[in-house]
Amino acid sequence: MAYKTNVMRILDKAKVEYKSHTYANTNAISGIEVASVLNQNPKQVFKTLVTVGKTNKYYVFLVPVADELDFKKAADCVNEKAIEMLKATDLLPITGYIHGGCSPIGMKKKFTTTIDESATNFETIIFSAGKIGYQVEMSLEELKKTFRFGLADIICSKL
Repeated sequence: MAYKTNVMRILDKAKVEYKSHTYANTNAISGIEVASVLNQNPKQVFKTLVTVGKTNKYYVFLVPVADELDFKKAADCVNEKAIEMLKATDLLPITGYIHGGCSPIGMKKKFTTTIDESATNFETIIFSAGKIGYQVEMSLEELKKTFRFGLADIICSKL
């Protein structure tokens, strides 16, 4: 793939191993549709969610596209009384990304980031490359070279 997103340039500069995927020429919108178009397990494809806590601090969470963030578990793991999703209109000024193209790599500032522990079930995880239509795939070990993150159980449990 010739096209490089800013995320890919950051990864190249850091000499991080990754694979890139594109779904730019498809109608895929939701994470589940993206996983399907890429022929990937939706448990291995993660969405990047940006939240704000009661203390007005911002937090980033990565959860599998087919799952939902458990706000109570997420708040507990970052020592907040409560968190809520950041308004879509605030996403660009705070992170530098738009809704649907938000990546944990290359945000305007470094935010506390937590990845759902289910990521450890896979050799690699796939997430946004910072532009709608583009994804990157890498191991958690490689991801550690780009930013610090925690692992926790942060998804709603399915009954």
